[in-house]
Amino acid sequence: MRKPRFIFALILLSASLLSLFLWGCSTSTSAPTNTASVLPTTPNIIIPTPPSCTALRVEPTPGSDSPSLFVPESANDHVRGSESPLITLTEYSDYQDLRSGQLATVIDQLLDEHPKEIRVVSRVFPLMSVNDKAALAAQAAEAAGEQNKFWEMHHLLYAQQDNWIKLSVPDFEQWLGAQASTLGMNVDQFRTALKREDIVADVQQAWEGGQKIGLPGTPLILINGQIYGGPRDHTSLNDIIQLLMLGKRQFTSCPVVTVQQNKQYIATLHTEKGDVVLQLFADKAPMTVNSFLFLVRNGWYDNITFHRVIPDLFAQTGDPSGTGKGNPGYYVITEIDSSLTFDRPGMVAMVNSGPDTSGSQFFITYGPTTQYNGQYTIFGEVLSGMEVLKKLTPRDAQPGSDTPPGDKLINITIQEN
Repeated sequence: MRKPRFIFALILLSASLLSLFLWGCSTSTSAPTNTASVLPTTPNIIIPTPPSCTALRVEPTPGSDSPSLFVPESANDHVRGSESPLITLTEYSDYQDLRSGQLATVIDQLLDEHPKEIRVVSRVFPLMSVNDKAALAAQAAEAAGEQNKFWEMHHLLYAQQDNWIKLSVPDFEQWLGAQASTLGMNVDQFRTALKREDIVADVQQAWEGGQKIGLPGTPLILINGQIYGGPRDHTSLNDIIQLLMLGKRQFTSCPVVTVQQNKQYIATLHTEKGDVVLQLFADKAPMTVNSFLFLVRNGWYDNITFHRVIPDLFAQTGDPSGTGKGNPGYYVITEIDSSLTFDRPGMVAMVNSGPDTSGSQFFITYGPTTQYNGQYTIFGEVLSGMEVLKKLTPRDAQPGSDTPPGDKLINITIQEN
C-alpha cells in the first residue's frame, strides 16, 4: 500500500565527490509521552513539553558566488540570464553530443521559467577524440560570436543536430557557411574566423583544459560551482532550483506557541477547483495546529500546488517548492491521539518521513485508509468540499520524468471561534 511521500533532501555531488545537501534531515528526536500540558492559570494557552519542535541545523547551501574547484566565471565566458542570480548553472557541453543537445533544451526552458533566479554559463568541452566535428562546431559558435551571433549559432547547432552530425567534415563546413548566411552574418568574415589560428587554439585549449581538470564527459553541470550528478531532465533540475529558492523562505526557528485550546479553528482552503473547509483539532494535536496556523499566517501556503494526488487515497499539498521535498525549516513532533483514526474520508494529516518529522506538507484522505493509523498526525477533518477534492487532477511525479503542474491551492484563511 502506498504511503504519502516526503523526501527532505536532494544531493549535489561536489567536485571533491563529497555530498552536499540542499537541506537535510536532522536526527529525529523522541516525542515525549505527553505532547502538551495545560497552564493552570491560563487554561486557554497550550504549553508544549520540550522538545515539541526541532529547528533544522544544516550547512548553508552554496550560493552562486561560493568557492569552487572550477575556473570562476570570466569575461571570456558566454553567459545569459540574471545579473544577480540565486543559482548559477555552468554547463560543459559538446555540440556534437546528443545528450548535450537534450540538456540545452532543458536549460532554455529553465531560463524561461526562472529569468530572475538563474544565470547560465555555457562552456564547450569538445570531445575531439570521439566526435569528428566537435572542434569545428565549437569554432563555428566562436566565429559567430565575433558578429554578435554566438547564441543564435549555439541554439542552431543543437536544434539541428540531426541535420549535420552525420555529415563529413567538408560537408559540415559548407553547411555552416549556409547557416551563417541564414543568420544574417557576413559569410566571408565568418569563414575566415572559423579557421583563424586564435579561435582554433582556444577550442583546442578547451579540450585539453577539460582533460587536465578531469572532466568525465559531456554534458557536465555545475550548480553554484558544485558538480551535479543527478538526472538532467527538466523536472529533476527544476526541483533543485525550486528547493534552492525555497531555502530563502525557510524559518530558522520554531513557531511561538499561540494556539488556544478553548478556541475552534476553521480553515478554508481556497483552490482553483473550489473551497474546502476544515475543522482543526487544536485540542488533540496542538503543536501541529500551532505550526499550521503559523504557516498560514506567514503566507507559506499561498499559490502552491497539490503536488501529489492519488485517486481513492489522498490529495497532498503544503510544499511551496512543488517538489514534495520541501520543508519549513523545522520539524514538529508526531501527535497521535487514539480517538482519531483514518476510518473515514476527509481526515487531514501531516506528512512525515518518520517519527517527529512533520513539516508543512499535509494530505487529505479520499476514503478509509486505516493502514496509516498511528503513523501520521491527524490534525483536522473536512467539514465541506470533498467534491472539490475529488475534482483535483491526479498527479504523482516520479524522478526523471516530466509531470504536468498540479492544481493550485490559492491560499488558506482561518476563522477563530
